[in-house]
Amino acid sequence: ARVSDGLPLVAIQTPAPGIPVTSRDQQEAKELLRKITAGANKMSINADDKVFYYMTRDSLCFLTMTEARYPKRLAFLYLDEVGDLVLQELVREYGSSWRGEVDQTARPFRFIHYDPLIQRKQKEFQDERQQRSKLNDDLSEIQSIMKKNITDILDRGEKLDNVQNISQELMSKSSNFKWGTRKLTLQARLQQYLPLIVIVLIVGFVIYVKFFW
Repeated sequence: ARVSDGLPLVAIQTPAPGIPVTSRDQQEAKELLRKITAGANKMSINADDKVFYYMTRDSLCFLTMTEARYPKRLAFLYLDEVGDLVLQELVREYGSSWRGEVDQTARPFRFIHYDPLIQRKQKEFQDERQQRSKLNDDLSEIQSIMKKNITDILDRGEKLDNVQNISQELMSKSSNFKWGTRKLTLQARLQQYLPLIVIVLIVGFVIYVKFFW
């Protein structure tokens, strides 16, 4: 439906098996579409034993109704995939001017020829167990990616610890090297000036003995 005025653009005429759609359901859906604004992106609304789910995207609103027990995550996943499907068809059919086609149309169900595509998508989601398995597979994949990222981070942490240990060892060796350098310098200077010191001491001793002994 169009978000600006709630005009229905395409709808599935055949309800899912086991979920009859009454005239009251249809009326509630029409009233809901008129009240929807572009502000809320996704929302669920309880209606007795059923739930309306809707999603707004690119000036369009995608609405579906399920039994109350149907998983919320699957309902929004269905709307996401229907949204992708409809937008792809609009772009394929009208190119970059598809928004103008949507804004200018005054006839309800202008794009009813998308109905078979949406029905095929609906059938994919009728098997709840299959969709739960799909969700579980997606969650498992996400968990695997997260575990791998955490492992990589921990490995990098160990490598950083090793680098830190090596750095500390180098600093210690550097300090020892500095002290060794000072010691060698001192020894070199002693070797250089020791003969002169000895001569001065001998001369001083001779003078002392000659004049003061």
